[in-house]
Amino acid sequence: MKYKLENIAEYVNEKIKVSKIENGRYISTENMLPNKNGIVRANKELNLNKVNYFKKGDILISNIRPYFKKIWYATFDGGCSNDVLIIRVKDQNMILSRYLYYLLSEDKFFKYIMSGSKGTKMPRGDKKQILRYIIKVPTLKEQNKIVNIMDVICKKIELNNQINNNLYELSRTIFNELYKKSENWQGCKIQDIGLYVTDYVANGSFKSLADNVKIYNTKNYALFVRNTDLKVNFTQERKYVDEHSYKFLNKSKLIGRELIISNVGDVGSVYLCPSYKIPMTLGNNIIMVNSKGLRVNYNYYLYYFFLSIAGQYLIDGITGGSAQPKFNKTDFRNSIIKIPSDDEIVEFNKKIIPLYDIIEKNIMENETLSKLRDTLLPKLMNGEINLDKIEC
Repeated sequence: MKYKLENIAEYVNEKIKVSKIENGRYISTENMLPNKNGIVRANKELNLNKVNYFKKGDILISNIRPYFKKIWYATFDGGCSNDVLIIRVKDQNMILSRYLYYLLSEDKFFKYIMSGSKGTKMPRGDKKQILRYIIKVPTLKEQNKIVNIMDVICKKIELNNQINNNLYELSRTIFNELYKKSENWQGCKIQDIGLYVTDYVANGSFKSLADNVKIYNTKNYALFVRNTDLKVNFTQERKYVDEHSYKFLNKSKLIGRELIISNVGDVGSVYLCPSYKIPMTLGNNIIMVNSKGLRVNYNYYLYYFFLSIAGQYLIDGITGGSAQPKFNKTDFRNSIIKIPSDDEIVEFNKKIIPLYDIIEKNIMENETLSKLRDTLLPKLMNGEINLDKIEC
Protein backbone atom coordinates (compact mmCIF):
# COMPACT_ATOMS: atom_id res chain seq x y z
CA MET A 1 0.00 0.00 0.00
CA LYS A 2 1.08 3.58 -0.70
CA TYR A 3 0.36 6.54 1.55
CA LYS A 4 1.25 10.17 1.90
CA LEU A 5 3.65 10.80 4.76
CA GLU A 6 1.00 12.89 6.53
CA ASN A 7 -1.28 9.82 6.71
CA ILE A 8 1.17 7.80 8.79
CA ALA A 9 3.30 10.39 10.61
CA GLU A 10 3.17 13.93 11.93
CA TYR A 11 5.37 16.82 13.00
CA VAL A 12 5.94 17.23 16.74
CA ASN A 13 5.88 20.77 18.15
CA GLU A 14 5.96 20.00 21.87
CA LYS A 15 8.27 22.23 23.96
CA ILE A 16 10.63 21.47 26.83
CA LYS A 17 12.56 23.73 29.20
CA VAL A 18 16.27 23.82 28.44
CA SER A 19 16.97 23.23 32.14
CA LYS A 20 15.36 19.79 31.83
CA ILE A 21 17.57 18.64 28.94
CA GLU A 22 20.47 16.42 29.95
CA ASN A 23 23.95 17.57 28.93
CA GLY A 24 24.75 16.77 25.30
CA ARG A 25 21.12 16.04 24.37
CA TYR A 26 20.39 19.17 22.37
CA ILE A 27 20.33 18.68 18.60
CA SER A 28 20.82 21.45 16.05
CA THR A 29 21.67 21.36 12.36
CA GLU A 30 25.28 22.02 13.36
CA ASN A 31 25.79 18.77 15.24
CA MET A 32 23.86 16.62 12.77
CA LEU A 33 26.28 14.87 10.43
CA PRO A 34 25.76 14.98 6.65
CA ASN A 35 25.02 11.99 4.44
CA LYS A 36 22.82 10.25 7.06
CA ASN A 37 25.69 9.71 9.49
CA GLY A 38 23.86 10.61 12.68
CA ILE A 39 24.98 13.22 15.21
CA VAL A 40 27.92 14.34 17.28
CA ARG A 41 27.70 15.46 20.87
CA ALA A 42 26.80 19.13 21.38
CA ASN A 43 28.48 21.04 24.19
CA LYS A 44 27.20 24.52 23.37
CA GLU A 45 25.42 26.38 26.17
CA LEU A 46 21.91 27.50 25.24
CA ASN A 47 20.62 31.01 25.87
CA LEU A 48 17.04 29.84 25.46
CA ASN A 49 14.19 29.07 27.82
CA LYS A 50 12.38 26.40 25.79
CA VAL A 51 13.15 24.30 22.72
CA ASN A 52 11.34 21.63 20.73
CA TYR A 53 11.07 18.30 22.54
CA PHE A 54 11.76 14.98 20.82
CA LYS A 55 11.48 11.45 22.18
CA LYS A 56 13.41 8.26 21.60
CA GLY A 57 12.18 6.72 18.34
CA ASP A 58 11.39 10.04 16.65
CA ILE A 59 13.00 10.92 13.32
CA LEU A 60 14.94 14.18 13.16
CA ILE A 61 15.70 15.87 9.83
CA SER A 62 17.64 19.08 9.24
CA ASN A 63 15.42 21.38 7.18
CA ILE A 64 18.27 23.73 6.22
CA ARG A 65 20.13 22.83 3.03
CA PRO A 66 18.46 19.42 2.65
CA TYR A 67 21.11 18.35 0.12
CA PHE A 68 23.39 17.62 3.11
CA LYS A 69 21.03 14.69 3.91
CA LYS A 70 21.11 15.15 7.68
CA ILE A 71 18.79 12.67 9.35
CA TRP A 72 18.91 10.87 12.70
CA TYR A 73 16.83 8.23 14.46
CA ALA A 74 16.59 9.46 18.05
CA THR A 75 18.14 7.07 20.56
CA PHE A 76 17.23 9.26 23.55
CA ASP A 77 14.84 12.03 24.61
CA GLY A 78 16.07 15.60 24.17
CA GLY A 79 15.58 19.04 22.67
CA CYS A 80 16.28 20.47 19.22
CA SER A 81 16.37 23.73 17.29
CA ASN A 82 13.53 25.05 15.14
CA ASP A 83 15.43 24.16 11.97
CA VAL A 84 15.23 20.46 12.83
CA LEU A 85 12.00 18.69 11.91
CA ILE A 86 10.68 16.11 14.38
CA ILE A 87 8.65 13.37 12.68
CA ARG A 88 6.74 10.83 14.74
CA VAL A 89 4.85 7.73 13.56
CA LYS A 90 1.14 7.79 14.36
CA ASP A 91 0.59 4.01 14.60
CA GLN A 92 3.41 1.49 15.14
CA ASN A 93 1.01 -1.31 14.17
CA MET A 94 0.94 0.16 10.67
CA ILE A 95 4.52 1.26 10.16
CA LEU A 96 7.60 0.87 12.33
CA SER A 97 9.36 4.12 13.15
CA ARG A 98 12.72 2.53 12.39
CA TYR A 99 11.41 1.43 8.97
CA LEU A 100 10.13 4.96 8.26
CA TYR A 101 13.55 6.27 9.20
CA TYR A 102 15.14 4.09 6.51
CA LEU A 103 12.49 5.11 3.99
CA LEU A 104 13.25 8.76 4.62
CA SER A 105 16.99 8.07 4.41
CA GLU A 106 16.75 7.32 0.70
CA ASP A 107 18.40 9.82 -1.62
CA LYS A 108 15.16 10.26 -3.52
CA PHE A 109 13.47 11.67 -0.40
CA PHE A 110 16.09 14.41 -0.07
CA LYS A 111 15.82 15.14 -3.79
CA TYR A 112 12.07 15.48 -3.26
CA ILE A 113 12.62 17.98 -0.43
CA MET A 114 15.02 19.99 -2.59
CA SER A 115 12.48 20.09 -5.43
CA GLY A 116 10.15 22.13 -3.23
CA SER A 117 12.72 24.03 -1.16
CA LYS A 118 12.75 27.81 -0.88
CA GLY A 119 15.82 30.05 -0.92
CA THR A 120 19.08 29.81 -2.82
CA LYS A 121 21.97 30.34 -0.40
CA MET A 122 20.29 28.58 2.54
CA PRO A 123 17.42 26.55 1.02
CA ARG A 124 14.76 25.26 3.40
CA GLY A 125 12.32 22.45 2.79
CA ASP A 126 8.61 23.19 2.45
CA LYS A 127 7.05 21.49 5.48
CA LYS A 128 3.65 21.06 3.81
CA GLN A 129 5.21 19.61 0.66
CA ILE A 130 7.31 17.16 2.71
CA LEU A 131 4.14 15.69 4.23
CA ARG A 132 2.83 14.93 0.73
CA TYR A 133 5.74 12.58 0.03
CA ILE A 134 4.44 9.18 -1.17
CA ILE A 135 5.80 6.11 0.59
CA LYS A 136 5.27 2.38 0.21
CA VAL A 137 4.23 0.50 3.35
CA PRO A 138 4.73 -3.29 3.18
CA THR A 139 3.71 -5.82 5.84
CA LEU A 140 5.22 -5.53 9.31
CA LYS A 141 7.09 -8.78 8.65
CA GLU A 142 8.79 -7.26 5.59
CA GLN A 143 9.45 -4.03 7.46
CA ASN A 144 11.17 -5.95 10.26
CA LYS A 145 13.39 -7.81 7.79
CA ILE A 146 14.50 -4.61 6.09
CA VAL A 147 15.16 -2.94 9.45
CA ASN A 148 17.22 -5.90 10.68
CA ILE A 149 19.34 -5.93 7.52
CA MET A 150 19.97 -2.18 7.53
CA ASP A 151 20.62 -2.08 11.28
CA VAL A 152 23.69 -4.29 10.87
CA ILE A 153 25.31 -1.57 8.76
CA CYS A 154 23.90 1.56 10.37
CA LYS A 155 24.49 0.56 13.98
CA LYS A 156 28.13 -0.09 13.13
CA ILE A 157 28.32 3.44 11.68
CA GLU A 158 26.68 4.79 14.86
CA LEU A 159 29.12 2.82 17.03
CA ASN A 160 32.12 4.19 15.12
CA ASN A 161 30.76 7.74 15.53
CA GLN A 162 30.26 7.18 19.26
CA ILE A 163 33.80 5.83 19.64
CA ASN A 164 35.17 8.84 17.75
CA ASN A 165 33.18 11.27 19.88
CA ASN A 166 34.69 9.70 23.00
CA LEU A 167 38.19 9.80 21.50
CA TYR A 168 37.79 13.46 20.54
CA GLU A 169 36.78 14.24 24.12
CA LEU A 170 39.74 12.29 25.48
CA SER A 171 42.19 13.99 23.11
CA ARG A 172 40.87 17.44 24.05
CA THR A 173 41.33 16.55 27.72
CA ILE A 174 44.94 15.56 27.02
CA PHE A 175 45.49 18.87 25.21
CA ASN A 176 43.88 20.88 28.03
CA GLU A 177 46.13 19.21 30.60
CA LEU A 178 49.17 20.16 28.53
CA TYR A 179 47.96 23.71 27.91
CA LYS A 180 47.62 24.36 31.63
CA LYS A 181 51.41 24.71 31.60
CA SER A 182 51.30 27.45 28.94
CA GLU A 183 51.95 30.22 31.49
CA ASN A 184 55.52 28.95 31.62
CA TRP A 185 55.98 28.86 27.84
CA GLN A 186 57.43 31.65 25.76
CA GLY A 187 55.37 33.12 22.96
CA CYS A 188 56.75 33.27 19.44
CA LYS A 189 55.56 34.12 15.95
CA ILE A 190 54.26 31.21 13.90
CA GLN A 191 56.79 32.00 11.16
CA ASP A 192 59.65 31.77 13.68
CA ILE A 193 58.76 28.16 14.51
CA GLY A 194 59.67 27.26 10.94
CA LEU A 195 56.22 25.96 9.98
CA TYR A 196 55.34 25.71 6.31
CA VAL A 197 52.28 27.90 5.67
CA THR A 198 50.75 27.98 2.21
CA ASP A 199 47.53 28.13 0.22
CA TYR A 200 46.11 27.64 -3.26
CA VAL A 201 47.06 31.11 -4.56
CA ALA A 202 50.69 30.63 -3.48
CA ASN A 203 51.12 28.65 -6.70
CA GLY A 204 50.78 31.65 -9.02
CA SER A 205 48.75 34.61 -10.20
CA PHE A 206 45.01 34.31 -10.71
CA LYS A 207 45.61 34.22 -14.47
CA SER A 208 48.23 31.46 -14.27
CA LEU A 209 45.95 29.45 -11.98
CA ALA A 210 43.06 29.87 -14.41
CA ASP A 211 45.29 28.83 -17.34
CA ASN A 212 46.89 25.82 -15.68
CA VAL A 213 44.36 24.36 -13.26
CA LYS A 214 41.33 22.44 -14.45
CA ILE A 215 38.82 21.15 -11.90
CA TYR A 216 36.65 18.09 -12.62
CA ASN A 217 33.41 16.79 -11.12
CA THR A 218 34.40 13.20 -11.94
CA LYS A 219 37.34 11.21 -10.62
CA ASN A 220 40.70 12.26 -12.01
CA TYR A 221 44.37 12.26 -11.07
CA ALA A 222 44.26 14.10 -7.72
CA LEU A 223 41.67 15.05 -5.10
CA PHE A 224 41.01 18.80 -4.83
CA VAL A 225 40.49 19.29 -1.09
CA ARG A 226 38.01 22.05 -0.16
CA ASN A 227 36.62 23.36 3.11
CA THR A 228 33.25 21.91 2.05
CA ASP A 229 34.77 18.42 1.79
CA LEU A 230 36.48 18.61 5.17
CA LYS A 231 33.33 19.90 6.85
CA VAL A 232 31.32 16.84 5.76
CA ASN A 233 34.11 14.22 5.94
CA PHE A 234 34.15 13.93 2.14
CA THR A 235 30.64 12.46 2.08
CA GLN A 236 29.41 14.76 -0.71
CA GLU A 237 30.48 14.95 -4.35
CA ARG A 238 34.22 15.48 -4.65
CA LYS A 239 36.30 17.64 -6.99
CA TYR A 240 39.46 16.54 -8.80
CA VAL A 241 42.30 17.97 -10.87
CA ASP A 242 44.28 16.36 -13.70
CA GLU A 243 47.99 15.49 -13.53
CA HIS A 244 49.14 18.75 -15.15
CA SER A 245 47.13 20.81 -12.64
CA TYR A 246 48.48 18.74 -9.76
CA LYS A 247 52.09 19.34 -10.82
CA PHE A 248 51.39 23.05 -11.27
CA LEU A 249 49.98 23.23 -7.73
CA ASN A 250 53.32 22.04 -6.38
CA LYS A 251 53.34 24.41 -3.38
CA SER A 252 50.09 23.07 -1.94
CA LYS A 253 50.31 19.30 -2.33
CA LEU A 254 48.88 17.24 0.54
CA ILE A 255 49.95 13.88 1.94
CA GLY A 256 47.75 13.65 5.02
CA ARG A 257 47.65 14.93 8.62
CA GLU A 258 48.51 18.51 7.61
CA LEU A 259 46.69 21.21 9.57
CA ILE A 260 44.07 23.00 7.45
CA ILE A 261 42.25 26.18 8.52
CA SER A 262 39.55 28.00 6.54
CA ASN A 263 40.51 31.65 6.09
CA VAL A 264 37.69 33.02 3.90
CA GLY A 265 33.96 32.98 4.62
CA ASP A 266 33.69 30.14 7.13
CA VAL A 267 36.74 31.47 8.98
CA GLY A 268 38.27 29.39 11.75
CA SER A 269 37.12 25.87 10.85
CA VAL A 270 40.04 23.59 11.72
CA TYR A 271 40.89 20.13 10.37
CA LEU A 272 43.61 17.55 10.00
CA CYS A 273 43.72 16.42 6.38
CA PRO A 274 42.74 12.74 6.04
CA SER A 275 45.42 10.30 4.92
CA TYR A 276 43.92 9.07 1.66
CA LYS A 277 46.30 6.92 -0.36
CA ILE A 278 45.85 9.12 -3.44
CA PRO A 279 47.41 12.39 -4.67
CA MET A 280 45.75 15.43 -3.05
CA THR A 281 46.06 19.18 -3.39
CA LEU A 282 44.74 22.14 -1.43
CA GLY A 283 41.63 23.96 -2.61
CA ASN A 284 40.92 27.68 -2.33
CA ASN A 285 39.87 29.70 0.74
CA ILE A 286 41.86 27.50 3.14
CA ILE A 287 45.46 27.52 4.34
CA MET A 288 47.70 24.58 5.08
CA VAL A 289 50.18 24.47 7.97
CA ASN A 290 52.78 21.73 8.12
CA SER A 291 55.80 20.77 10.23
CA LYS A 292 57.73 19.11 7.43
CA GLY A 293 61.49 19.41 7.87
CA LEU A 294 61.27 20.32 11.56
CA ARG A 295 62.67 18.31 14.49
CA VAL A 296 59.21 17.63 15.91
CA ASN A 297 55.71 17.40 14.46
CA TYR A 298 53.64 20.36 15.69
CA ASN A 299 50.58 19.50 13.58
CA TYR A 300 48.61 17.70 16.29
CA TYR A 301 49.31 20.30 18.97
CA LEU A 302 48.35 23.12 16.59
CA TYR A 303 45.19 21.29 15.56
CA TYR A 304 43.89 21.14 19.13
CA PHE A 305 45.20 24.63 19.91
CA PHE A 306 43.24 26.22 17.06
CA LEU A 307 40.14 24.25 18.06
CA SER A 308 40.45 25.69 21.58
CA ILE A 309 39.06 29.01 22.84
CA ALA A 310 42.57 30.50 22.78
CA GLY A 311 43.13 29.43 19.18
CA GLN A 312 39.77 30.71 17.98
CA TYR A 313 40.41 34.00 19.80
CA LEU A 314 43.70 34.35 17.92
CA ILE A 315 41.96 33.75 14.58
CA ASP A 316 39.24 36.28 15.45
CA GLY A 317 41.94 38.84 16.15
CA ILE A 318 43.38 38.68 12.63
CA THR A 319 40.07 38.33 10.82
CA GLY A 320 38.65 41.32 8.96
CA GLY A 321 35.88 42.06 6.48
CA SER A 322 32.18 42.42 7.09
CA ALA A 323 30.53 41.06 3.94
CA GLN A 324 33.00 38.16 3.79
CA PRO A 325 35.24 37.55 6.83
CA LYS A 326 38.82 36.55 6.00
CA PHE A 327 42.43 36.62 7.15
CA ASN A 328 45.65 36.44 5.14
CA LYS A 329 48.76 34.28 5.41
CA THR A 330 51.00 37.19 6.44
CA ASP A 331 48.91 38.10 9.49
CA PHE A 332 48.66 34.41 10.38
CA ARG A 333 52.44 33.92 10.15
CA ASN A 334 53.00 36.97 12.35
CA SER A 335 50.58 35.75 15.02
CA ILE A 336 52.14 34.93 18.38
CA ILE A 337 51.33 31.62 20.05
CA LYS A 338 52.72 29.72 23.00
CA ILE A 339 54.52 26.52 22.11
CA PRO A 340 55.60 23.70 24.47
CA SER A 341 59.13 22.40 24.51
CA ASP A 342 60.18 19.78 21.95
CA ASP A 343 60.11 17.10 24.66
CA GLU A 344 56.56 18.06 25.63
CA ILE A 345 55.43 17.97 21.98
CA VAL A 346 56.97 14.49 21.57
CA GLU A 347 55.18 13.20 24.69
CA PHE A 348 51.92 14.82 23.57
CA ASN A 349 52.18 13.15 20.15
CA LYS A 350 52.80 9.75 21.77
CA LYS A 351 49.40 10.05 23.45
CA ILE A 352 47.47 11.73 20.63
CA ILE A 353 48.62 9.95 17.46
CA PRO A 354 47.32 6.47 18.47
CA LEU A 355 43.92 8.05 19.26
CA TYR A 356 43.82 9.88 15.96
CA ASP A 357 44.83 6.70 14.12
CA ILE A 358 41.68 5.03 15.48
CA ILE A 359 39.54 8.09 14.68
CA GLU A 360 40.75 8.14 11.07
CA LYS A 361 40.32 4.36 10.71
CA ASN A 362 36.70 4.66 11.89
CA ILE A 363 36.04 7.55 9.50
CA MET A 364 37.41 5.52 6.57
CA GLU A 365 35.38 2.46 7.60
CA ASN A 366 32.23 4.58 7.80
CA GLU A 367 32.84 5.82 4.25
CA THR A 368 32.83 2.20 3.04
CA LEU A 369 29.79 1.32 5.15
CA SER A 370 27.90 4.40 3.94
CA LYS A 371 28.46 3.41 0.30
CA LEU A 372 27.19 -0.10 1.07
CA ARG A 373 24.16 1.34 2.88
CA ASP A 374 23.29 3.69 0.03
CA THR A 375 23.61 0.87 -2.51
CA LEU A 376 21.61 -1.67 -0.52
CA LEU A 377 18.79 0.54 0.80
CA PRO A 378 17.03 1.37 -2.52
CA LYS A 379 17.29 -2.26 -3.62
CA LEU A 380 15.52 -3.38 -0.44
CA MET A 381 12.86 -0.69 -0.73
CA ASN A 382 12.20 -1.34 -4.44
CA GLY A 383 11.87 -5.09 -4.01
CA GLU A 384 14.99 -5.91 -6.05
CA ILE A 385 16.10 -8.17 -3.20
CA ASN A 386 13.81 -11.11 -2.45
CA LEU A 387 13.10 -10.88 1.28
CA ASP A 388 11.40 -14.31 1.33
CA LYS A 389 14.80 -15.95 1.03
CA ILE A 390 16.28 -13.98 3.92
CA GLU A 391 16.02 -15.20 7.47
CA CYS A 392 16.56 -12.49 10.07
